[in-house]
Amino acid sequence: MSFAKLEGLPKQFLEEKMKLNVSKRKAEKKSELSAIRREGNIPAIVYIRGKEGEKITVDGTLFSALMRKVLPGRLSTTIFELEEKGIKPRRAILKDITYDPVSYEIIHLDFEELLPQTTVSVKVPIELTGVVDCVGVKLGGILRQVIRTLRVRCLPENIPSHFQVDVKNMGVNEVRKLVDLEIPETLRPLADLDEVAVVIGKR
Repeated sequence: MSFAKLEGLPKQFLEEKMKLNVSKRKAEKKSELSAIRREGNIPAIVYIRGKEGEKITVDGTLFSALMRKVLPGRLSTTIFELEEKGIKPRRAILKDITYDPVSYEIIHLDFEELLPQTTVSVKVPIELTGVVDCVGVKLGGILRQVIRTLRVRCLPENIPSHFQVDVKNMGVNEVRKLVDLEIPETLRPLADLDEVAVVIGKR
């Protein structure tokens, strides 16, 4: 029984709404990196398969504005277009964010550049729908999402924004496994598909 639907992020949203201004940087010293942050920007690195990582500076104000546009849980599948003066825009996904342990401000970003014919590993969020009307919950069960993301490998153009799970008709003691996901042939799952993703247990 299939329970999930794959939905891709609209092309217009990817190309027009997530453009990010960046510039090359040579800063390595702690004082130099601190100066970048005082200006409201963020030191970052772009990893390119088979090459050394490229150090860049990200426009901090613009990045914060774009982050507010990202739906909860979907940052891992959001594609940014890195725009650098004099260079053709590049598409990339965000792999890691480093926060200051005290202020919780963003102090570093890790990107991975997306190349047309090169596959990439991405964590795709699994989102639940029909929770309010879930049969099992109304009968006294407890809905528990055991797995919140599924890592897949695919070409950049096939990156999905999320998987959607409709739990409305799930009853008490029912489970849904990763194997139940409708995974297109363009995606290669990097997990044991026999694992339970969602369960409705007894109180």
